[in-house]
Amino acid sequence: MKLLMIAGPPSAGKTALVKQIIKKLMDSIKIVFLKIDVVKAYEDIELKKEFKIVTKKFYSGDLCPDHAGVMVMADALEWAEGNSADLLIVESAGLCLRCAPYLNQGLGIVVLSSISGIHAPEKMGAMVSLADIAVITKIDLVSQAEREVLIQKIREVHPGVILLETNALQGTSLHRLYDLISNSKDIDKETLMLKGNPPLGTCTICVGKKEIGWKHHFGVIQKLDGHVAEYLFRGE
Repeated sequence: MKLLMIAGPPSAGKTALVKQIIKKLMDSIKIVFLKIDVVKAYEDIELKKEFKIVTKKFYSGDLCPDHAGVMVMADALEWAEGNSADLLIVESAGLCLRCAPYLNQGLGIVVLSSISGIHAPEKMGAMVSLADIAVITKIDLVSQAEREVLIQKIREVHPGVILLETNALQGTSLHRLYDLISNSKDIDKETLMLKGNPPLGTCTICVGKKEIGWKHHFGVIQKLDGHVAEYLFRGE
């Protein structure tokens, strides 16, 4: 089974891209789709109705969606295999810019909207820097000069990424993406793991402590006048 992990900020065009992939490949391989979101998602219903494929969704709730993805991925692989899938597409809400859902196998795609601003790639951390492929959408809505600046910014963050530009609603210029997916290797569940390093650890805010100010918290803390890379540990 092949695996495709898709992430990106809200309204970037992730689901429009998924639709183009399904439309192109569904006649040659069996595709199943998993959506991971925080509170509400309708993509699974939409794709099931339009393409008659098997879909599922999972709400992360209090967890970061990328953390939740790690928790449920083994179950998701069993679910996909149980449905005789040739390709599992996982679309993550991708809201945690410190994390990334990409794994050491399969393909990781970040979807970026060309109208999100030229500095957007620099603000997205591992979501961009660990992706195998960056798909820039809505290219018909900006000038060629703006597109070139955005591409340069992406390359500064991730020099080795494969860059593709498209209007995902029409599916223009995606032939290379279809080939990359079709030629990707099957995954080995026994050696599947996160591609990057997760954050340093769970903080007391994550477990529900509401007081403000670092003096009220334990574990990894930061001060306003500290350097961005200067992490302090405060024990209980």
